[in-house]
Amino acid sequence: MLTTAASVRFTVWANSMLTGACDPDTAAHRILGNDVGHHVAGLAAHPAPATLPVALNLIRAAGATGANLALPIPGDPIGLAGPPAFNESALEAGEAVVLTGAEIGLVPAYVGPAVQWNVLTATSPLPADFGEADRGLRAALIEAAESLAELDVAKWKPEVADALIDIRKIGSGKGDELAPGYDPRAVKTAASARRLLAIADAALDDDGAAVTGADADARRRTLLTLAAAARRALVAACAPPTRH
Repeated sequence: MLTTAASVRFTVWANSMLTGACDPDTAAHRILGNDVGHHVAGLAAHPAPATLPVALNLIRAAGATGANLALPIPGDPIGLAGPPAFNESALEAGEAVVLTGAEIGLVPAYVGPAVQWNVLTATSPLPADFGEADRGLRAALIEAAESLAELDVAKWKPEVADALIDIRKIGSGKGDELAPGYDPRAVKTAASARRLLAIADAALDDDGAAVTGADADARRRTLLTLAAAARRALVAACAPPTRH
């Protein structure tokens, strides 16, 4: 689930380190989270798997100036700019990190409670338009709430329906922080996006209260549109913060 994806943590804490808001050891600890271990394999200066603290120092030494999140799905390669080998690997994983300056990409492979990051050559994407992504998320949320209410989704998984329909509660929870150096607006948008991705993921498990095939299709389209807007907002919110 993208709400806990390692790529989100790697992106924001690498950016915090690269802007001088935290040291590599702190960034490594926060990227690790509740996992038992992370290793980065394929760095030019250290081809063998390196621990996170070593890898972060090497990434900075290689000229990385910012980390960009990629959350691609078939038909929507958000965050990817090539080359094909990296795009294919990232698309298969559904997530990746692109390091501007070093021009490399990291694709995670989850092995139980551990993560192996594989390094590939990657092209930095164009800067995400945060304002546009934030507005798109708000619009998709309102549309989803109205559409799902019309489909009588409240009869299905009430706890999910309530979270979708009660817009005021979205993004107000604790534990949704990004990392030091991020603007409060980006933190709030990222929190909203992560919650909505979790809701859409749960809601897409079945057809809910839909009685007809048409209702089921309409509900699924609404949820996929919401998830797409949430992915774009999360990518934009996690982009390298502006240096002051």
